[in-house]
Amino acid sequence: MELKSPSKIEEYKPEIDEKGNLILKKKENIVRGGKSRSSGSQFELRVRKDLEEKGFIVDKWSNNVDFDLMKVTSAKRKFNPYNKVMTIGTGFPDFICFQKMGEYYKLIGVEVKQNNKLSKIEKEKCAFYLKKGIFNEIWIASKGKEGRKIKVLYEDFSERYRKYFE
Repeated sequence: MELKSPSKIEEYKPEIDEKGNLILKKKENIVRGGKSRSSGSQFELRVRKDLEEKGFIVDKWSNNVDFDLMKVTSAKRKFNPYNKVMTIGTGFPDFICFQKMGEYYKLIGVEVKQNNKLSKIEKEKCAFYLKKGIFNEIWIASKGKEGRKIKVLYEDFSERYRKYFE
């Protein structure tokens, strides 16, 4: 691969993937990705605190849906080569929440999305959890603004995506 000017070299960070191929990543995209990841994890913490204030017991959900086996399985762990750690919290949805309702418990799943948009696979996973009766409800937590304050908004999956139950 040939780069024409030295200024172009300074814009990119060269990396080598698992297959040995050279990949040039734009430094500005690397910075943007770090900010997005940080912003997402901060919002996730905000949602967790908000749910705990509303009386829920909140925990990280570490399972996922395997569509080949059509059952809930343990989520695969991901290795982060930069921090040299295994990421455990890769399940879907992000949180499982309990709330005592008389003699029974209300059990909900909460998926945190800043832009309030689920992918097609995520929608199918939510529908699977609800049809199997694993969760009573699944909420989608998203950002909302009241003036300059950021507010957490919750939307029920079954109300928003009714076509997955027809």
